[in-house]
Amino acid sequence: MTYPMSRSDVPDLPPGAAALGWGGVLPFAGLAAGAWSPEWQGFAVQGFVAYAALILSFLGGVRWGRAMAAGAGTFQFGLAVLPSLWGWLAWLALPPMAALAVLGAGFALVGWWDGRFDALAAPSAFRRLRRGLSAVVVGCHGIAMAGLGVAGA
Repeated sequence: MTYPMSRSDVPDLPPGAAALGWGGVLPFAGLAAGAWSPEWQGFAVQGFVAYAALILSFLGGVRWGRAMAAGAGTFQFGLAVLPSLWGWLAWLALPPMAALAVLGAGFALVGWWDGRFDALAAPSAFRRLRRGLSAVVVGCHGIAMAGLGVAGA
């Protein structure tokens, strides 16, 4: 399917978008650090998994909105639903360490798709922001997993 705009035929990011995007990383960083504390670990890991599932779902909503704006077909809407289902299942059905790993993989996959194979129109600044945010968020998953492994042992 063809889309009405090319990948780079849209304006730059709105003012404040990058700052708000990076602000959304703060709960990941704080909760990942909390996973290293025996006193805070349960709360931190539970909060981390919940927040990760929520934000993964948000990324699916971003894709849904972009697909709507582009007049995309069913395939793009199917991709938009996957992050929500992935995050929900990880949160609902997995023990904490597995949930952290599956959610981290979900962020890596969504970031990879948004950066390399996304046919929907977006400014190059959006793609750069998504790559950076995804890398840091996946790193926070690794930090939380390490903390859970060390402090939980």
